[in-house]
Amino acid sequence: MKKAALPPPIRFLLAHPAHFFALGCGSGLAPRAPGTFGTLFAWGSFVLLRPLCGAWGFALLLAIAFVLGIWMIHLTGQRLNEPDHGSIVWDEIVPFWAVLFLMPGDWRWQALAFLLFRFFDITKPQPARWFDRNMKNGLGVMMDDVVAAAYTVLTLMLMQWIHS
Repeated sequence: MKKAALPPPIRFLLAHPAHFFALGCGSGLAPRAPGTFGTLFAWGSFVLLRPLCGAWGFALLLAIAFVLGIWMIHLTGQRLNEPDHGSIVWDEIVPFWAVLFLMPGDWRWQALAFLLFRFFDITKPQPARWFDRNMKNGLGVMMDDVVAAAYTVLTLMLMQWIHS
């Protein structure tokens, strides 16, 4: 789990586009549980963005958001003097978008995906823990949440298989 740190001021959020997105368009400024607020922002923004993009368009958006996210998180972490500052939530947003993209559109599956993603993000099963402890840069910050997303998708696929 990310270290508890005071969120930066709003002027930091607005000082650079990388900060704005790395801090989840402001969702990472929540004084408590910013990762949860970032994931909730991901869910809400997915519901709005997905219908506008089409499948290929959203897949392209995910790829761009991931690659740019590595840079935005790295830059923002440097400016905050903490690579994985608690207010940085882009690493929750993009992987959770991917989870929602791969899952059925039913809100119950999405709610279960939210709970599972938060569980895996907080508990950091391997190799997420390795990325969290050993890669103190934008890629490492993104990758521990990519692993949480993979565990979430695998768990949901298993549950769907058992349910059918």
